[in-house]
Amino acid sequence: MRLRAGVLAAGCLLLQAMGVAIFLRGFFPTAVRARPRGGPPGDGPAEPAPPGSGAVSNWSAVPPPLFRRVVLVLIDALRQDFVFGPKGKQFMPYATQVIEKGTSYSFVAEAKPPTVTMPRIKALMTGSIPGFIDVVVNLNSPALLDDNLIWQAKTAGKRIIFYGDDTWVKLFPKHFVEYDGTTSFFVSDFTEVDDNVTRHLDRVLKREDWDLLILHYLGLDHIGHVTGPNSPLVGPKLREMDNILKKIHISLLSKEGEASLPSLLVVCGDHGMSETGSHGGSSEGEVHTPLLFISSAFEKRSGPLTQPELVQQTDLASTLAVGLGLPISRNSVGTLILPVVGGKTMREQLRFLHLNGFQLSRLLEENTPAYEKDPGYEQFKIAEKSHGNWIKLYLEGNNSEILMNLGKKVLKQYLEALKTLSASLSKQVAQYDMYSMMVGTVIVMEVLVLLLLSVPKALSSRAEFEVPLSPSLFSLLFYLMCLVLCAVHVIVCTSAESLCYFCSMSWLTALGVMMLISALMCGILSAIGKILENSRLPVKNPVVSSSSWSEVDVLMLAGTIGHVLSLGASSFIEEEHQTWYFLINTLCLALCQELCRNYFLLKECDPQHGISLKQNFDSIGEASDCKSIDVPAPGNSKLDKVASSAEFIKGSDKWISLASPWIILICCRLLRSLNQTGVQWAHRPDFGHWLTSSEHKSELSFLAAVSLVMIFFLVQRRCSLVSKIAMALGLLGVYSYRAAIGNVVFPWQHDSKDISKGITEARFVYVFVLGIVFTGTKDLLKSQVISADSSVKSTGLWEVYSGLVLLAALLFRPHNLPVLVFCLLIQTMMTKYIWRPLKCDAAQITIMHYWFGQAFFYFQGNSNGIATVDVSAGFVGLESYVEIPAIFLTAFATYAGPLLWAIHLLCYLSSEVSRFCARALEGPQEMKLSGNCLMEALAIREKCIKTQKLLHLRNAAAVGHGCFCYALMRSIPVAVYILLVTGLRYHLFIWSVFSPKLLYEGVHVFITAAICLFFTAMDQNHSQKVQD
Repeated sequence: MRLRAGVLAAGCLLLQAMGVAIFLRGFFPTAVRARPRGGPPGDGPAEPAPPGSGAVSNWSAVPPPLFRRVVLVLIDALRQDFVFGPKGKQFMPYATQVIEKGTSYSFVAEAKPPTVTMPRIKALMTGSIPGFIDVVVNLNSPALLDDNLIWQAKTAGKRIIFYGDDTWVKLFPKHFVEYDGTTSFFVSDFTEVDDNVTRHLDRVLKREDWDLLILHYLGLDHIGHVTGPNSPLVGPKLREMDNILKKIHISLLSKEGEASLPSLLVVCGDHGMSETGSHGGSSEGEVHTPLLFISSAFEKRSGPLTQPELVQQTDLASTLAVGLGLPISRNSVGTLILPVVGGKTMREQLRFLHLNGFQLSRLLEENTPAYEKDPGYEQFKIAEKSHGNWIKLYLEGNNSEILMNLGKKVLKQYLEALKTLSASLSKQVAQYDMYSMMVGTVIVMEVLVLLLLSVPKALSSRAEFEVPLSPSLFSLLFYLMCLVLCAVHVIVCTSAESLCYFCSMSWLTALGVMMLISALMCGILSAIGKILENSRLPVKNPVVSSSSWSEVDVLMLAGTIGHVLSLGASSFIEEEHQTWYFLINTLCLALCQELCRNYFLLKECDPQHGISLKQNFDSIGEASDCKSIDVPAPGNSKLDKVASSAEFIKGSDKWISLASPWIILICCRLLRSLNQTGVQWAHRPDFGHWLTSSEHKSELSFLAAVSLVMIFFLVQRRCSLVSKIAMALGLLGVYSYRAAIGNVVFPWQHDSKDISKGITEARFVYVFVLGIVFTGTKDLLKSQVISADSSVKSTGLWEVYSGLVLLAALLFRPHNLPVLVFCLLIQTMMTKYIWRPLKCDAAQITIMHYWFGQAFFYFQGNSNGIATVDVSAGFVGLESYVEIPAIFLTAFATYAGPLLWAIHLLCYLSSEVSRFCARALEGPQEMKLSGNCLMEALAIREKCIKTQKLLHLRNAAAVGHGCFCYALMRSIPVAVYILLVTGLRYHLFIWSVFSPKLLYEGVHVFITAAICLFFTAMDQNHSQKVQD
């Protein structure tokens, strides 16, 4: 079976995407879990039995509640410095007064990454550390089935009321006696989303029919996403939150009677906020949040305020469970925050700590085979024994100082044991599914090896090769490998201590995967056999010779290998943008050197120009007396590249060509100043921060308007008249949308109030995006089905590309529009002044596109941390959360740089084929004939057409070459990175550095697979056209 290079590349990437998905499922499993919850919670463990046969303790039930009512106020994205820093003193005076002089305890709660809302709510209510993969399902939260505080409270008959983020309603359905959920996805809403919560307060605080009130405010998080933590909108929002806390606190104090239990007000954040206003990563601003306990049961603070103590966010679940008189959640790895119960008697405090230690030790038993040897377990047993001795003295009525000192000693032993147990369980937060990881790794590596072995044939002039389908699929080796793999599957799945995802698949699915692995292995062995067979034959005209490699080729090879090797270091991953900036800067210098060499070589070899052309055309001119006939040359050799660029270099654009690399370097330097990314320098102010500040809105508006005008002039050149009009109106709609939501202003606007939420304006732009894409798709279908005209196909591709540019302009924030302008400008300059003069082949052009695509991924402000994902782009033009459009828009906005460069690659390669076809048709018709050489001219014309058909085949195969090289460039880093993270899975930074990068790589593989499918569809009829 004959297979084209593009088809092979697309198929291999689809298989690799499947392998990556299996690997991700094994690498991001569920966290440590206790046995599933059963019926209503029963009594907890009794107090430790005193030694001997004397008195026996009668404390076996769960302790009674310490507070009559609890109000939990969760302020989304509340950083610790918003409360404990200068902003807290300035904008939250009441909270500051309560912290410094009131009856409260204040802490800094540390959240584990990923710092996004849904996993953080899980951590707060279950006390467990959610798996990292929870970030993927953060946008669509399923019901929480694990043991949690809300379920325990509902089972115990507590009446719970909730107002705020509807994520709670999805996680805890049918748990609230009253609720009002507000959507969290319209991030440009700063006020209404909080007003919907506050409007219930006056009524609910007067009522007596509830025990637990939960309020989740979203406005601060939305301000951070849109304008950042230093926005002038943060202060008024903090003041609003302070007034709400004051109202709740005063109301709770007024309802407390002398005989009743006190109330408790808890204020916390689910996560913090990075310096750019987003969250999801592990920077200090994202993981550190304030945690306040305010109650009349606490002693009034008299001394000066000290630095708040650092606790874990998971500690809140255990502390609230004790405060409400509920069993601690079975999966909790948190410890009791002792100051909250510090006012109770020594016996009660020891009882609380024993319950917490017993729960943690049981969780350790269920998740660790040799739990008896764990230091925390040993410490807990020692503390439990000492506790029994204390109980004996207590029951004997001993009230001496010995009892007090022993109680303090037991208290200290319990605290040390709880800390060690919690640390041991936190280390086991994820049990890797090694079997699924190995299966995914095998598929990914087999695909990579197959691609590497296919390079010589895939990059040949025809970009086609013969696939020995039958021998590999029906050979004895294939069946033997299937049997061996099935036997291994049975052994692993029947002997595994924990359930593997791959083992949970149906046997038919597992058999299909085993057959796929066997077929890939047989294909690899067949390819190796063919290479060995061909190596014995004499080599004729090798395609690639080491002597023909230019400095640019060596640079691209060394740069690709160097980047892949750098992925093994966490610092290089955090600062990967520096690698790509260095590579494209070096590439520009190498291209400048190549252009200068071509220019100076031309002066030396110009007299021989005509001779070399005729020699390369099989000496056609020697057989003819007609010297006036213009004969086109194939231009296969390196000297021909120099000679064939004479027309360009001798033209008026010569100096622009030589200056182009330097202009590109200037553009890249400006883009670096626009968005600081990475970790080391992300905190430093950049030009983007300056533009987005409120006092520079007029400058931002001017820059956005100029950028949109430049985008139009750079894109419209290859579009039809209808598409040009649609593009102009669409870009006007982009500016109108940003003006509607208050990012920019029109010259006649005198205030920055929102005119609307931008829904109408955004949908207006979507109409033009779809119209332009539809026009281009119509041309593509016409070229594929009706006319088979490469020029029509080229026009259609450019119009589809223009539609995607318009979509990117809509989704990009205004200060990022220059990124899109420079992207289009660099593409235009490299097309006209670098690639065509240098006659770069498809492989070189593809690698350059890939490098620039990666660099523009970081020029946008992205990084390898989840915090830089702009989730607001996923909801442009949407009134509520719609899963598929939101995911598509978020992914497109994040990967706009690589996507636009990949589509530009296809447009460029197709347009070059179209240009060649036009020249091929015009060349023979424009020959200058004299009266005595008609027959010779016809012979030359026939030979011209044959040669042009061969060249057409070579140029048409360029699309297949580009698709194959692009797939290979994506396949190499993801395969190597999977091997690296497997070996580094116990690295200190596995969750904060390596795991987010793995998610980015996985999504990028799926996007690249879709791009290669598009490449293949555009390349599907080139061989038929050549034959015609």
